[in-house]
Amino acid sequence: MIDLKYFQANFDEVASKLSKKKVTTEALEALKIAFAKLKEANNAFENCKAEQNMLSKEFGEMMKNKQDTTELKAKVDGNKITLNELQEIAREANTRLEELALNIPNIPDNSVPFGIDENDNIELRKVLEIPKFDFKPKEHWELCNDWIDFERGVKLAKSRFSVLKGDGARVERALINYFLDHNRTKGFHEFGLPLLNNAAMLQGTGQLPKFEDDLFKIEDEGLYLIPTAEVPLTNLYHDEIIDAKELPLLMTAYTPCFRKEAGSAGRDTRGIIRQHQFDKVEMVAIAHPSQSEEIFEMMVDNASELLTLLGLPHRVVELCGGDLGFSAARTIDLEVWLPGQNQYREISSISNTNEFQARRAKIRYKEDGKNSFVHTLNGSALAVGRTLVAIMENYQNEDGSIDIPEVLKKYLN
Repeated sequence: MIDLKYFQANFDEVASKLSKKKVTTEALEALKIAFAKLKEANNAFENCKAEQNMLSKEFGEMMKNKQDTTELKAKVDGNKITLNELQEIAREANTRLEELALNIPNIPDNSVPFGIDENDNIELRKVLEIPKFDFKPKEHWELCNDWIDFERGVKLAKSRFSVLKGDGARVERALINYFLDHNRTKGFHEFGLPLLNNAAMLQGTGQLPKFEDDLFKIEDEGLYLIPTAEVPLTNLYHDEIIDAKELPLLMTAYTPCFRKEAGSAGRDTRGIIRQHQFDKVEMVAIAHPSQSEEIFEMMVDNASELLTLLGLPHRVVELCGGDLGFSAARTIDLEVWLPGQNQYREISSISNTNEFQARRAKIRYKEDGKNSFVHTLNGSALAVGRTLVAIMENYQNEDGSIDIPEVLKKYLN
């Protein structure tokens, strides 16, 4: 959640920054009204409270002097009822403000460029040269007869589900182990996590309430299938205070991820680029604010190194404000080259949320006797299915066979 006190004191400045994320004037106006109503309610409550204190003091003096307090007592009692009513009005105004604020995205960093959508993102660099083929390269769904079974995935579930088999399943497992082992060499501690999380955890990282339509909910249980391991990893420290000396906390985990892809109708309907269930190895960092930029760059470099060691050409892209995610203050995407599609496609997003998630999840650190909010960072290292696709397309041969990247061979015997 954004810092509401700062927002109220610097409304125009924050509103201007939020315009990078296309926050509507209606949403901002609703917040301005909520701020005003809360201020009005708090002032009325405080004035009534001051009057009650004055009346109580006067009542005490009259009792001490053995004066008749009948009339004053009635006034004190009546004012107490009004005080309770005003307190409830102020509480409701504060609740309303917080409800609105939960749907307001993080403030983008000053460095984030203006832009409407992904077409306005800025390429920072390319890594490795794209391969040249003596034949027309195929897309992964044309190469996957022995690796991916789409029909049986649909039969078992519905569209946007698939079954990996044989070498496809083995390469997937090899990728997961490779990603986790590599992340451990960079100081990330590995975790095994519940795939079901409660609503408070999803609110903590920003998926709820705004993106509930994209989540798979377990009815009557109050639980959701996780859309990313970012949710449980970050919330391991939900409502906790960490000694500053323990920071940064670097964590990694492999999990299946589940998304309804509510806004993707008609996009990537073929293949496994966009599935309801997909595998991902995630990095999460909980950091001191002074460390977060350095860790952000380290996480970007780590994901890029994973792709480089796999021999997969990719580019590093700075997201513009219009393409920036809800919780992110800044995001760098890694896009891998897919010869069959003849384009780069996202395979990792590395985001620094600053203290946005920490405010929602109440994750703090103690330093010099003072509690402050940590910074949280997250990123894919990497999306397993998309990496599998990239290997299939970049390592394909004219006869339809697929070579295996050298770094994976030790995992495949």
